[in-house]
Amino acid sequence: HPGVSNAAASAGIPSDIPRPDGLRLRPFPGLRYDPERVDLQRVLAPPYDVVDDVQRKSLLDLDAHNVVHLTLPDPDEGPGTAYDAAARRLRRWRDERVLVADGPGLYVYEQTVAGHTQRGLLGALELSPADDGVVLPHENTMAGPVADRLALTEATQANLEPIFLVYDGGGAATDAVAAADRMPVTAEVATGDGRHRLWRITEADTLDAIAADLARRRALIADGHHRYATYLTYQRDQHERGLGRGPWDRGLAFLVDSGSFGPEVHAIHRVVPGLALAAAVQDARTTFTVTAVPWDSAEGADNKAALAELAAAADRGPAFLLTDGAGAFLLTEPDPVAMDAALPAERSAAWRELHVSVAHSFLFATVWELQDREGVIDFAHAVIEAVERAKATSGVAVLLAPTPVADVAAVAAAGDRMPRKSTLFVPKPATGMVIRSLADEA
Repeated sequence: HPGVSNAAASAGIPSDIPRPDGLRLRPFPGLRYDPERVDLQRVLAPPYDVVDDVQRKSLLDLDAHNVVHLTLPDPDEGPGTAYDAAARRLRRWRDERVLVADGPGLYVYEQTVAGHTQRGLLGALELSPADDGVVLPHENTMAGPVADRLALTEATQANLEPIFLVYDGGGAATDAVAAADRMPVTAEVATGDGRHRLWRITEADTLDAIAADLARRRALIADGHHRYATYLTYQRDQHERGLGRGPWDRGLAFLVDSGSFGPEVHAIHRVVPGLALAAAVQDARTTFTVTAVPWDSAEGADNKAALAELAAAADRGPAFLLTDGAGAFLLTEPDPVAMDAALPAERSAAWRELHVSVAHSFLFATVWELQDREGVIDFAHAVIEAVERAKATSGVAVLLAPTPVADVAAVAAAGDRMPRKSTLFVPKPATGMVIRSLADEA
């Protein structure tokens, strides 16, 4: 390790915190469910931050060993806090050998969801602040979720679920991931959302080749910004306590080559309640080329042709599809002078080129004179959801094309942050396939 960076030093980070000189994914002794003692179908869960109250209760009731009992513990379980209850449960599951530790290694983790296969490496990532340019965030974080995950980490002494990273690969690490099919499967389960498979890599030459390959790369946080901020906060706390180097200098991460077995990238659409389509289109005509497109108003219609027109237009420049569920219009070719004036001059060139930035700073704020806040501009992950919410609120859905991974990475590399709720990387890694216990690495 080269020591603390100038940026880290200027930020007041303790000088003994190690700073990796590249992307370092270390082998670790993973903690896994014993399939002889539990049904893996019943104990996995989505990441904590996408589990709503209804799904949480369903998962808690599904199985006494569902991982949600750890990641979203019941606050009414005493004594102590919900975090204390999670720690007691984790210890009990280990004592009962419901969870059993492997020897050190990296894991290849594969998900097949809706016909798409994603595969990458699970390991203990050496932590690096954004200023060092190795692990790049593209979203801002909030204090509340970090404090919540930090309290859980302190109580359990574990990384219960990984962050999700993507990188531009093509080397030895990618080759090792692709070769997993030639190894014995460590774990395999089919759940309601698809198939999950796991392999362990323990062979020293393969691990060395992976380490050498990754050391010259950097990665983008696709999902888990609050968890990564928690890793960094917990690391700093331990060093400020004088504990020196330890397992807190690493965090559980899932690393995927975006060009090989990579994730799908979906857009997150916008809904403007109460804005009539006719008024929205009339105002947009002053600064956009507006084209009516055929739209099937039948409930559940996929409208693939209209979405294909949006995708084709987005390849040429900023483009948005407006619909109220009855009709639809394509907005293209925004006035370059007006658009340039509307986009904040202090933002990076990469940020200013994002279609979602144009939507918020130009279409919403300047053309429609809307405030960018909850209730004025809402969000929907699926086209059908956006359209139904537009219909229910007598408003308009603003459909966007997905932001390419390279564009997200360019914004992160410029030290900028995406507009909120810009991009959805899927599938997200399931929680419960592998847990990292810090105590096992002490």
